[in-house]
Amino acid sequence: MPLVATGEIVGPAVRAGLGAGAFNVIQIEHAQAIVAGAEAAGAPVILQISENAVRYHGALAAIGRAAVEVAAAARVPVAVHLDHATDPALVREAVGLGFGSVMFDASALDYTANVAATAEVAADCHAHGVWVEAELGEVGGKDGVHAPGARTDPAEAAAYVAATGVDALAVAVGTSHAMLVKEAVVDLGLVAALRAAVPVPLVLHGSSGVPEADLTRAVEAGLTKVNIATHLNVAYTRAIRDHLAAHPEAVDPRRYVAAAREAVAREVARLLPLLRAVAP
Repeated sequence: MPLVATGEIVGPAVRAGLGAGAFNVIQIEHAQAIVAGAEAAGAPVILQISENAVRYHGALAAIGRAAVEVAAAARVPVAVHLDHATDPALVREAVGLGFGSVMFDASALDYTANVAATAEVAADCHAHGVWVEAELGEVGGKDGVHAPGARTDPAEAAAYVAATGVDALAVAVGTSHAMLVKEAVVDLGLVAALRAAVPVPLVLHGSSGVPEADLTRAVEAGLTKVNIATHLNVAYTRAIRDHLAAHPEAVDPRRYVAAAREAVAREVARLLPLLRAVAP
């Protein structure tokens, strides 16, 4: 099946009241596992490569081309997305590699500067047929951002979308990145208010910290694209530890990395129905 644009996955999900799973790729095995899990679930999926992952690899091209090739060979619709890019040059490179969408993150800037930078990136991407996600509010990092003051305001979000022309908006509704425990409390009332105010799909970042039943409720409340990274990394790492503990003589990384790939595929297949990425 050919590579699809992210909008071809997210748009139909919005219209059907479903979710769209977006999982982060660090190594090629992640991409293979995510696609295998999506195929097992019979659901479309989005492969994401973050700016941090690009930094780990030293460049985007190798892992980016690998993800595009894995996506193009899938038996379900798969899109490839650049996640949390702060550098417009990296955005342009991703567009050139065939990515169907980018998430340009200017959320660290003040509102006026965020609007100006994001609008410029969105116009350039749209000229190449590429879908753009942006962020308003503060999702935050390892220390967590749960204070009400960090949340996305619905009226400001609507104005921001109108001013920037973005195709999707990542919103701060109580989650934070890199959480290892599922203790985040999603403000479902705020999600519903944002859904009513904002004319583009809403994106949940930091979903690994959300109890799984609440992921389903968040989609039902109006979130569509649900990003998951840390949860899969936990499964990946645990599988490697378990394999090496059971096989202390192992030296061939194909053995223990294969175990990690299989573990991630199982988690993706299990999570996609929870995200309502598959019609019930």
